[in-house]
Amino acid sequence: MNLIEKVFGTHSERELKLIYPIVDKIEAYRPEMVELSDEELKDKTRIFKERLAAGETLDDILPEAFAVVREAARRTLNMEHYRVQLIGGVVLHQGRIAEMRTGEGKTLVSTAPAYLNALSGKGVHIVTVNDYLAKRDAEWMGRVHEFLGLTVGVVLNSMTSDERRAAYACDITYVTNNELGFDYLRDNMAIYKEQLVLRELDYAIIDEVDSVLIDEARTPLIISGQSGKSTKLYEVCDILARQLERGETSGEFTKMNAIMGEDIEETGDFIVNEKDKVVNLTEDGIKKVENFFHIENLADPENLEIQHNVILALRANNLMFRDKDYVVKDDEVLIVDEFTGRIMPGRRYSDGLHQAIEAKEHVNVRRESKTLATITFQNFFNKFRKKAGMTGTALTEEKEFRNTYGMDAISIPTNKPIARVDHEDAVYKTKKEKFKAVVDEVEASYQKGQPVLVGTITIETSEMLSGMLKKRGIPHKVLNAKFHELEAEIVADAGIHKAVTIATNMAGRGTDIKLDEESRAIGGLKIIGTERHESRRIDNQLRGRSGRQGDPGESRFYISLEDDLMRLFGSERLVSMFSALGVPEGEQIEHKMLSNAIEKAQMKIESNNYGIRENLLKYDEVMNEQREIIYEERLKVLDGENMRDLILKMITDIVENSVDLSISDEQTPDAWDLAELNTLLLPVIPLKPVTLDDEQRKHMKKDELKHMLKEEAIKLYEVKEAEFPEAEQIREIERVILLKVIDNKWMSHIDDMEQLRQGIGLQAYGQRDPLVEYKMSGYEMFDAMTAAICEDTVRILFHIRVEQKVEREPAAKVTGTNKDDSVANAPKKREEQKVYPNDPCPCGSGKKYKQCCGRMKL
Repeated sequence: MNLIEKVFGTHSERELKLIYPIVDKIEAYRPEMVELSDEELKDKTRIFKERLAAGETLDDILPEAFAVVREAARRTLNMEHYRVQLIGGVVLHQGRIAEMRTGEGKTLVSTAPAYLNALSGKGVHIVTVNDYLAKRDAEWMGRVHEFLGLTVGVVLNSMTSDERRAAYACDITYVTNNELGFDYLRDNMAIYKEQLVLRELDYAIIDEVDSVLIDEARTPLIISGQSGKSTKLYEVCDILARQLERGETSGEFTKMNAIMGEDIEETGDFIVNEKDKVVNLTEDGIKKVENFFHIENLADPENLEIQHNVILALRANNLMFRDKDYVVKDDEVLIVDEFTGRIMPGRRYSDGLHQAIEAKEHVNVRRESKTLATITFQNFFNKFRKKAGMTGTALTEEKEFRNTYGMDAISIPTNKPIARVDHEDAVYKTKKEKFKAVVDEVEASYQKGQPVLVGTITIETSEMLSGMLKKRGIPHKVLNAKFHELEAEIVADAGIHKAVTIATNMAGRGTDIKLDEESRAIGGLKIIGTERHESRRIDNQLRGRSGRQGDPGESRFYISLEDDLMRLFGSERLVSMFSALGVPEGEQIEHKMLSNAIEKAQMKIESNNYGIRENLLKYDEVMNEQREIIYEERLKVLDGENMRDLILKMITDIVENSVDLSISDEQTPDAWDLAELNTLLLPVIPLKPVTLDDEQRKHMKKDELKHMLKEEAIKLYEVKEAEFPEAEQIREIERVILLKVIDNKWMSHIDDMEQLRQGIGLQAYGQRDPLVEYKMSGYEMFDAMTAAICEDTVRILFHIRVEQKVEREPAAKVTGTNKDDSVANAPKKREEQKVYPNDPCPCGSGKKYKQCCGRMKL
């Protein structure tokens, strides 16, 4: 603690002083609430809503509303909020993070702020990390809210759109972060308003907020469809990757090395950088790849796909490990969340890595996906008007919570003093010695009858320890991603006399471990960590499973100098010093320097990971702004706004731009390039070819030509409208076509932006800021996309045909919207190749595309 904190108290202590008077008021209502009948207590909900309608604020009614919830919980659940739980509830209502230790009853804490905020009628989302917790909490805590007359819903992975819509329409909805995010993306792909399931994003309470907003936020949510690419190349590259030899390098590749032209000696065919999780081919490796595929130069643009897939295969074989990063179950590769040890259903590694792992594991290689919609959790949760979170561990990441989400973390004292003893780390020279010591310790505790929870980082370690315990005849349960269905049941029993439980990455958060009397008498639950995690927070979560509500308990981490954390991030000098000391095998090394080195290594990685997330977010900010514009446009169309004016504006804009691009202001009519004008305009708007009579050639002005063509184009569109028996039909068709075109162009744009992001790092070699270059190019590409949306929409609408025979919804009468035969007679515009902003414009003007056809705006 620094000097300022000693004098003035920590941030949390200062903030809590302001909250205590509010909690005093809540507690003062208790006698009055206890006297009320059930009916009178329930009627408070109606009274509160009337008070809000009359102009009072949520803060005005908070003390009484919290007191009502407290009494309702006492009557329905036989649980009455402790003072610290009321403090936590106030913190959540204020849109902050309540850091409350494990076993402090966070689930009950959320009931009061959820009730208070639901009174405004805009809906409250309580976000959990898995379906089991969402269902359990909705049924359990939902009894309090239903007693008070509010509706409670739960959204589960298996639900239909109608069931989801009904659940989101409730006053309080329990849902996982993944389901909520995917529903948001799906809503922004809907073609009809009736397909939407979410309402406005008003207030969210996020349980295990560090897991959702920090750990899972490294991977964006992606909805994808299958692309037409063959999967054969993944299998071929996997065969090659297994034949290549892993080598070493004499130094690190840096920008400075490249600029100074320094040579770095390499051996083997490829080099693996474990710290940055990168694989690079050596010169020998490149030659082998070229020989294998019978190509002359791997770096040629046409060989980029081979190059990309070979690197993916090498990454899959050298950096992605079975039973650590993923598991194979039912002929499928399933990702394991590295922080919770849980399987992440529906999530796949992007950019072909998942397919490379499937090829490595010889399971069915699924077709590569095409991204249809994507968003990061950071940008998604920042859409809520107010959000709050609960967790046992938040203070180590407070900077990120503040900077990224605008939330501060308040550490709330425990209901009873913590009686758990946290021992110094036990350090061994080798992994073998460490695991023997762990098993010895487990055996000693088992003989004594003290329950033990052993935390591992990988599934592989948990299974190895399980094997060692079996050899010694110690009964135990293993909890990892392979058995997550039994998670809650196994964790709940972990505090019983003689229980031995092995858990990967503390799966089972959200479930209380209760001690029986025998266990309490002999020291409570013993926590053994078999390795330090990259993040101190995850270690604290494991420790926190013991010592709930003043229970006794103890914890200790076992570490070896061979652990990844020490090997990759520890000080080499320190490790070599301890190796040189000649410590006898099996002997424990205890030294303050080691504990400090471990913490420094963890802080180094935490800071590194925060940097990665911060950088990703800066790049995603560009996409986010563009996403907001596109989704806002979609919503207008979806809301059934009449699109006719917008379509007519698109038509006149296309005429205006076509004339401007082919005719300059200085030219006289006899010098006008009408052939170019016709080439630009007629494929989109099928007018008669533009010609001028003698009179027009002498006196016509450019603006008059524009006016004449605009009038002709609008008349032509009116003729098209007249082909439909009812005006509503063409309005509906305009809506559907505009949505489909926006979606198609947006999907291609997402891919283009991803490719741009991957390639932009090279700008750094030219002393340019890659982020600035990415923003500029991204905006130019967005402008080009909006111009293409206008063109495609107008082209399709002008070439639509009506079939009167089919009696179905108006949208179903459209034919030819995706067929080429509808535009067969019109001159074809060059569309096979992607045109980038700085490319020469395909219309032949000689200008850059961005200064020519790419200038049209939506």
